[in-house]
Amino acid sequence: MELNVERTYALGFDVYGTLVDPLALAEPLQALVGEQAVRFAELWRTKQLEYSFRRGLMQRYVDFDACTRQALLYTQQALRCDLPESDQGRLLETYLYLPTFPEVTAALTALKAQDHRLMAFTNGVEVSIRALLSNAGVLPYLEDVVSVDDLRTFKPDPAVYAYLARRAGHAPGDTWLVSSNAWDVIGAKAAGLRAAWVRRQPEAVFDPWDVEPDVVVSRLDELADWFAGQPT
Repeated sequence: MELNVERTYALGFDVYGTLVDPLALAEPLQALVGEQAVRFAELWRTKQLEYSFRRGLMQRYVDFDACTRQALLYTQQALRCDLPESDQGRLLETYLYLPTFPEVTAALTALKAQDHRLMAFTNGVEVSIRALLSNAGVLPYLEDVVSVDDLRTFKPDPAVYAYLARRAGHAPGDTWLVSSNAWDVIGAKAAGLRAAWVRRQPEAVFDPWDVEPDVVVSRLDELADWFAGQPT
């Protein structure tokens, strides 16, 4: 009798924008900056990423927590919001309590039931990400937290994707990045990994770099269905 054995993979989940929503900071920002809350949250996130990219290229590393603090300082200056240090501290603390997207727990449960190895893979500092994911209730679903801080560089440096595969104990071709960030997906594909793009916003455009994700989903729970439908 022939056994139907499903193929399993290592899945590295980006954290910010994929598992948790950094733009949810607009809610606590409302009390501090009023109508600028959404713009503040978006600019803060944009600068946070920009600073990590620039530091990676310059080889002038500081960790992601530092990039987040510096991006906060930039944003309040750019939007002319002079926040007291106490409010800045509370906002940075809120970064440890970002909410997950609604389907995340069910999606991780389904993927774990398929025997895939699930890990967080992040630009964030490991201790901060563990606290964030624990507060969000999803850390128990993940076998490991793989942080680029170990290499003192940032995504999309090819070295960090190779590091994910090594930590997972899988060949790059059997290691998946799962991310809502198109630049992250392209970085993983360039390093020989497979990648799923979580296109959370229907208007989002994938960069036209002649690189395509292996699969596109609009929600994480669609990914388990996609894997279940693949030939073994």
